[in-house]
Amino acid sequence: MSEVLIKVVNQESMINLGTVLTNFMYPNLVIAMTGDLGAGKTTFTKGIGIALGIKRVINSPTFTIMKIYEPTINVNNIEKLYHLDVYRLSDSSDDDALSEYFSLDGVSIVEWADIINDLLPDTLWHITIANDGVDSRILTLECDAKTDINKIKETLRSNNYEIINWFFN
Repeated sequence: MSEVLIKVVNQESMINLGTVLTNFMYPNLVIAMTGDLGAGKTTFTKGIGIALGIKRVINSPTFTIMKIYEPTINVNNIEKLYHLDVYRLSDSSDDDALSEYFSLDGVSIVEWADIINDLLPDTLWHITIANDGVDSRILTLECDAKTDINKIKETLRSNNYEIINWFFN
């Protein structure tokens, strides 16, 4: 997997990052997200919703496990946005049917993905969000081989995101 570390300075920047990265997403992509409570997982997902033209309010599906959103803008033939929050599950055996949604031509965002790690496909994106102050965050994006990480870096730089080169990415 290719990796990039991105400095996100506030909520608006996190939403915009989701919007920008949507252009690199494709049908059946699973995005496995981890990070502390309040780190910005749902805020990032709101940006994806904006890029897909989703009209409904995107908020955390903690109590429903999953919300399904209908795009009104065609981005790379993505037919749905599946937003899962598996925080309340103890492990994947609590709801192993969730994996069925990973192959229905949508993008699946899985918050607290480590809880259902054994249900996740081999090809996916991993996003980890770490606090870096009151409002700022460091977002680590690990992409699969289908994704051109160099194009992502170029696009992020052109959108004024700071790329952190800890590992000479």
